[in-house]
Amino acid sequence: MKVGESVNEYFARTLSIANKMKLNGENKEDVEVVGKILRSMTLKFDYIVCSIEESKDTTILAINELQRSLLVHEQRMSSHVEEDHALNITHGEQSRGKGRKGSWSWKF
Repeated sequence: MKVGESVNEYFARTLSIANKMKLNGENKEDVEVVGKILRSMTLKFDYIVCSIEESKDTTILAINELQRSLLVHEQRMSSHVEEDHALNITHGEQSRGKGRKGSWSWKF
């Protein structure tokens, strides 16, 4: 998986390659494709891959089920990043009439 690539983009690229291999006579089972996907995930997904390998039998794990699991985790990670950005505090230099020169405000 490339850095900055989404789970859906990676699965589309990987499954396209697997389908081309099948057309050329190489019969790759889903187990092999699932294993390849798990091994090639970026470090950002390392703990997720470990938890999937420990909690599920990867020999019977369907490609669609793996994609759903990774997609849910990707969405959760991106929502946490958005929450962190929403809680940044900015310091303004404009005056609000009487009172202090600088004002603190929440950035939403």
